[in-house]
Amino acid sequence: MKGNGLDLVGLLPSFGNFFLTIAVFIVVLSIIVAVHEYGHYIIGRLSGIHAEVFSLGFGPVLAKGTDKHGTVWQVAAVPLGGYVKFAGDASAVSSKDEEGMARMSEADRRRTMHGAPLWARAATVAAGPVFNFIFAFFIFAGLIMYEGIAVDEPVVGEITALPAQPFELSPGDRILAVEGIETETLSDFVGSADDLPAQSVLTYTVEREGRVIDVTGPHPQPPLAGSVALQSAARDARMQPGDVIIAIDGTEIATFAQLSEMVTGSGGNAMDLRVWRDGTELDLTMVPRSTDLPRAEGGFETRFLIGLTSGAVFEYGTRTPGLAEATGIAATQVWRVIRTSLEGLYYMVVGQISTCNLSSPIGIAEASVAKAHDGLIEFIWFIAVLSVAIGLLNLFPIPPLDGGHLVFHAYEAVVRRPASDQAVRVLITIGLALVLSLFLFALFNDLTC
Repeated sequence: MKGNGLDLVGLLPSFGNFFLTIAVFIVVLSIIVAVHEYGHYIIGRLSGIHAEVFSLGFGPVLAKGTDKHGTVWQVAAVPLGGYVKFAGDASAVSSKDEEGMARMSEADRRRTMHGAPLWARAATVAAGPVFNFIFAFFIFAGLIMYEGIAVDEPVVGEITALPAQPFELSPGDRILAVEGIETETLSDFVGSADDLPAQSVLTYTVEREGRVIDVTGPHPQPPLAGSVALQSAARDARMQPGDVIIAIDGTEIATFAQLSEMVTGSGGNAMDLRVWRDGTELDLTMVPRSTDLPRAEGGFETRFLIGLTSGAVFEYGTRTPGLAEATGIAATQVWRVIRTSLEGLYYMVVGQISTCNLSSPIGIAEASVAKAHDGLIEFIWFIAVLSVAIGLLNLFPIPPLDGGHLVFHAYEAVVRRPASDQAVRVLITIGLALVLSLFLFALFNDLTC
């Protein structure tokens, strides 16, 4: 997805300071947590389970109010999550209030999490992650319909600013061939890059106002930055989308393929880049990082990268997809995030990729600010991706995560009786220790990787 050019946090004079980073992180996390906990709340309520407290954050309460259903809605001081405390819960992790339950009538016990039928408890627990997935799905679908998808026609839109301009190529031209290589579709045009001379200026055959003429135009894939990856050498050097790399270690380059080849072959050694930005040349030094990349067919590959993707030499034509097409693409995107996350975890466990890919809230906070800086569309897209990731994390079969409670419910369904309260308490304690250990490990990664 392309950004909309609106730098959200750049509008504030304090961009980049610690407090702004925390503020953006709180906004992102609060949105995702609110969706997650509302899933628990609304499905619980519809299932006949009474919610006593709906809390955004933990610790001291900053503000609260009670609705007509008797639920206290509150905002707490520590914005690192949230919870719904149902009737019969002794704590925010849904441990059982045995003494309170013992004093309840049968009707009151039915309104508790622990006294409700198994189907109601399981549905309420599963609803949190499911709402995260649904939330992301609607964001993806909405953005896809808003932004449109590329039309596979090689018709020139607004031409990107490049060092070799002016070109004779003009908006509205239909590209028939580049250096004699026919381009019937936009895919043909983009794919022709590997077979073309490594030159900044090429000869285009175009159709213009009913005439076929030859004009000059840019290489289809110049060393143009389309996007700058998070936690990358290019991001650290403050490269921006639209920057053009014109030389590496004194050697001039004309194509993105040359850039990729030189970065991949760098062995991780520092590279001096000369960068063109809006008519001004800058000298930047970057150290390519060993990066684990997901393959389209599954799995990962490790390469040295500086964190750039290739930009388009002109604006592609777009069309608004129908509802069915947009929802299909959105569903595929949700699944792609789930699959990539699970594959990444597996390959980290077996040691095939670095554990530095695991981030703590510090890494997420930095990513949130970076995406806000990239533009509103990129920021919203990032929230959707993070919503899927957090929903997936909560499905892991570790108490006190939702997946751990679903394991308890599955056990109850099989053996026809719930796990003992003592066993649940012990497993929740062990689970909390595991979650805390994972958090500390991820924090160590963000501070050392």
